[in-house]
Amino acid sequence: MNLSSLLEARHVVGICGGAVGGSEAAALVAKTGSIAVVFEQNMRPYGKIEDGLPRWHSKLRSKEYAKIDENLSTPGVVFVPGTQLGKDLSFSTLSNGIGLSALILAHGAWRDRSLPIEGVDRFIGNGLSYQNPFVYWFNHYEESGFAGEDFPIHDDAIVIGGGLASIDVCKILNLELYARALGDRGIAVDIEQMEVRGIPRTLEAHGFTLNDFKIRGCTLFYRRGKEDMPLENIKNPTAQRIEKLKGTRVKIMDKVIRKYLVRFQPNAVPVEVIEKNGALNGFVFQRTEIVGGRVLRIENTEFEAHSKQVISSIGSTPVPIDGVPMRGELYQWQNNEEGRLVEGVYGLGNVLTGKGNIVESRRNSKQITPTIIEQVLASPKIPPDGISEIMRLIQARWDAVGYGGRYADWITAKRPAT
Repeated sequence: MNLSSLLEARHVVGICGGAVGGSEAAALVAKTGSIAVVFEQNMRPYGKIEDGLPRWHSKLRSKEYAKIDENLSTPGVVFVPGTQLGKDLSFSTLSNGIGLSALILAHGAWRDRSLPIEGVDRFIGNGLSYQNPFVYWFNHYEESGFAGEDFPIHDDAIVIGGGLASIDVCKILNLELYARALGDRGIAVDIEQMEVRGIPRTLEAHGFTLNDFKIRGCTLFYRRGKEDMPLENIKNPTAQRIEKLKGTRVKIMDKVIRKYLVRFQPNAVPVEVIEKNGALNGFVFQRTEIVGGRVLRIENTEFEAHSKQVISSIGSTPVPIDGVPMRGELYQWQNNEEGRLVEGVYGLGNVLTGKGNIVESRRNSKQITPTIIEQVLASPKIPPDGISEIMRLIQARWDAVGYGGRYADWITAKRPAT
């Protein structure tokens, strides 16, 4: 997009994050005749569609890439890649420093929630890993020139969590274990095809049974039972639907156990680390019971589980940014229904809802953005000197990353493999 088009703009809305929620907001803003400037922290705008959704979801990834590309190609959308809020541009600059009509935070939740055990994070990289960097590694390690963090794969790993993301972690571990075991026997298998077929059927296709391999596989530890796992949800369910939903959740988890050989330990929470030779070697767990919907620990039920590899998958939170008000691990929203953070600053998608869900992020963006637009259109027009300052900032970032201003050309050159 030619920046000269900004000279006629009445309103300019900054949007941090160009994936599902951010791109939907950008297209809606641009269709009103305003300019949407999308500041994307990566060189591509696909966020957790690319980096957090395991690579076997190739059809879904391609579909979502196309939708994001369509949104960001809307006339009136200005794309600014390689620009991270809090690092390349400060929150104060975008919230009130350059006179934007509004600022929308749509940069997702990339910080793994820490395990609630004092001092456990000292073992990161030494027995303990977290979900986000682990899935990022799985999605990219086969790419030419990959120089990111490497992750070993150990048998009998422990995964702590309970949602779809933790199941993905378990599947990655066991698929990698069996793919490597087959590779040691001279048989190359495609992990994405194995995910579709399942591990037992893949082994059968090559003339093997589970007994031919001394693999235990990973174990998922969850503080509740199968029926409480957040695997499939509906809004405002009736009592009858709740019971049906519990049955559905059990069926989903049973299929995961059967198809991917994941072992499952319900009603267990880690309470103490087990250290061996300076590394994490597992946890002391305690049994739980659910009383009135709350998870309560049961006294004198401790047991040990040992492993050289522990992966925590208990959720993600927004990255703290200097100047953004916080309440605990989350941003301090003044009004969640409107996505209002402070005057003129809003949020939507995963950064607001805490739900790493494509459908929910798109729905939330479509729900909140019209309210933001209404307030933006009622605000004073940005003066010419303000527009010029915004243009200078955009051009500086374009120059810094080598972006020529044409989204279609840029994304064609940068498009990831699917």
